Amino acid sequence: MRTRAAPPVADLAVDEPARAAHSCGVQRRAHDLLKLRGLRHFDGEPAWVRDAFSRAPFGVVRRAQVAQGFIAIGIRGKSRSERHGAWAHDADVETVFAPEDLVDVTPAPDRRTLPAFAALAALRRDAVVLNALVWGPAGSAGFELATQVPTVTSSSDLDLLIRAPERLSHEAALALLAELHVHAGRAGVRIDAQLETPAGGIALVELAAGKAHVMARHAHGPRLVADAWSVKMDVA
Repeated sequence: MRTRAAPPVADLAVDEPARAAHSCGVQRRAHDLLKLRGLRHFDGEPAWVRDAFSRAPFGVVRRAQVAQGFIAIGIRGKSRSERHGAWAHDADVETVFAPEDLVDVTPAPDRRTLPAFAALAALRRDAVVLNALVWGPAGSAGFELATQVPTVTSSSDLDLLIRAPERLSHEAALALLAELHVHAGRAGVRIDAQLETPAGGIALVELAAGKAHVMARHAHGPRLVADAWSVKMDVA
């Protein structure tokens, strides 16, 4: 069951100079993994959250509007049903791992044959279209590589985040999707790729389908867009 804490208000316990110091410098983007010094309590927190955080003191940046000095994060539990939307303070962030930082990180030797990790290794080694772009693992694979806590299972998908600040043509999207399908078939795993565009996160499969509008996931909420590389977005 997915749960979510209410949005925070400004934290009066942290003075403005300290907040400003921690707010500048590193940009936190959706799917970044944050190693945290602590996790603040909010009303409605599920019982499993503290145990999960003690096991892996990390949060995954999610898309949401936040109060100044806070970051919207997700906490992962042991099962797919244990997902909790929480809020971290800038001052609590110790390290930031972007998906692309994890491309060359290898799992523990006894984990490398899991389909998701086998596919990731093959993509890193053999993919031509993908490796012309900036990309990295997200989801359970990215979480395990950042935290070194076993998270991936034999049935886990491989989630990819692909940076696409410049326009990706329909032909390029088709070629990229075809390449991923080949590697997915060889490893026996589903590969789910999301493009990070100026309009937000867009599923590669939607862009490759050539639809007139695609769904872009943004901090303001999901929106249908005709052009993901235009700042003007069409609201559904």
